[in-house]
Amino acid sequence: MASNRRITIIDADGHIAEDSAAIIARMPEPYREKAHSQSFSPFPPFDHLHSAHLVEMPEGAFNRHVGPKEWLAFLDEVGVEATVLYPTAGVASSNIVNLDWAIDVTRAYNDWLHDTYLRHSPRFHGLALLPPPILNPKAAAEELHRAVRKLGMCGAVLPSKSYVGPPLGSQVYYPVYQAANDLACCIAIHGGVHGGMGMDGLDPYAGVHAIAHPLGQMVSLGSIVFNGILEKFANVRFGFLEGGVAWFLFCLERFDRSYETHVMHDPRGSYLKLHPGEKVSDYIIRHVKQRRIFVGCEGGEPLLTTAVRMVGSEPFMYSTDFPHEVNSETCRHELAELIDNENLAEEAREAILHGNAEEFYRLQVAGLDSPSR
Repeated sequence: MASNRRITIIDADGHIAEDSAAIIARMPEPYREKAHSQSFSPFPPFDHLHSAHLVEMPEGAFNRHVGPKEWLAFLDEVGVEATVLYPTAGVASSNIVNLDWAIDVTRAYNDWLHDTYLRHSPRFHGLALLPPPILNPKAAAEELHRAVRKLGMCGAVLPSKSYVGPPLGSQVYYPVYQAANDLACCIAIHGGVHGGMGMDGLDPYAGVHAIAHPLGQMVSLGSIVFNGILEKFANVRFGFLEGGVAWFLFCLERFDRSYETHVMHDPRGSYLKLHPGEKVSDYIIRHVKQRRIFVGCEGGEPLLTTAVRMVGSEPFMYSTDFPHEVNSETCRHELAELIDNENLAEEAREAILHGNAEEFYRLQVAGLDSPSR
């Protein structure tokens, strides 16, 4: 181990198991009444791929009975100070096509997350779900304001893929980004919806899972970068979660090569603006250094040291993904690999383990110094 002193760890991407009944109880009466008479899920399916397989997973993975008590026990077992909680079933809210349902369920989810986790322990932090902006950008922006100002959320999570929504650099998202810009909060982009990505017939599921998460992040980063979103909304920090780091390095190379030969005609001034002599990869790294772009990573990623060497340690944030495809044992193993990695300087290790998450989410964690603002 690189140091004998206590190592501070913040989980930049944990997940909750939604309590459907408790969420429905916070929705308007027609939803509650329907739940009394028939089975009713507040969120739509992810896609046909998630349920079309039978696989072996680590013991305890996707435990539906994990709640605040179990989460705190996990944090203690693994030695993690705090976690930022993301939805599980709620990621599929991007597939909702009815505006009223979208507004009611995301508001109920945010209230439930606040009441169940954020009020339970200061070790829990949360990100808000928003109604899909494609349905009503104003409603999405209003819910972001409410979630941050009233419920104390760090920002919002946007799915990297949905059946109905355009890529994240599209103008339909501008009201959400403007709200985040006004609030100086983060926008976290998370994978999970895999349908309609060219793999609808791919079997076995491991191939879908391996490809879909980074592919969704590549599309999202490309849309945000090439549409100039980072310049238009200069106070927003964008995070790309659960795709690993290899996809990010791929984008640095491919974006350079493609932009050299495909500079778009831009009479409205809507697209990417590079500095003289700057490449797209330089542009991305510049925004990394400005603390505008962050990338989630896990402990055992073979290209993590390469990524740090290429872009620096600033964007990468350690994530457990608990209680999805992991348990306490697998997380402790991955953390040991990261902590004992002799190719990472101590400063880089501490940035990945907690400093970058503090900066991205602007966390106030008991016992830790406040991040620079």
